[in-house]
Amino acid sequence: MNDFRFGPAEFYLVGFEGERPDPATFRALADLVDSGVVRLLDVVIVTRSESGEVQIVELESDGGVLGLVGFEPIAAGLAGEEDAEALAGALAPGRSAAIVVLELAFARVLAQRLAEAGGEVLRSERVPAPVVNAMMDILDQEGE
Repeated sequence: MNDFRFGPAEFYLVGFEGERPDPATFRALADLVDSGVVRLLDVVIVTRSESGEVQIVELESDGGVLGLVGFEPIAAGLAGEEDAEALAGALAPGRSAAIVVLELAFARVLAQRLAEAGGEVLRSERVPAPVVNAMMDILDQEGE
């Protein structure tokens, strides 16, 4: 029987104005990590200058410049330069973003339990929260 040390990982591109993230953004993420809902695997900051140049800053190499001291990813380096370059394409000039790689804790447990029972997760798809909420609003209106 395999022991799943990690579950599926998801990459999130979290945008913000300017070159530095708002500390409140990372406090919200830290709250989720502290609750055990997610595990923080990696964080990379990408910035697109007004001229279009992309700068990539690994969290562990920023020397505290971003003010994210104590924010420690489990697998720094998981989001590679290729990932950062690809995701930076979504940034408008003068904007920055954090690439946050999260493991959803329940997904690891689900995969482990299914494997123990002889099953296997063959595929999963994520429907973005705004889409789910819009569909639920439509269903609620139809039910009235």
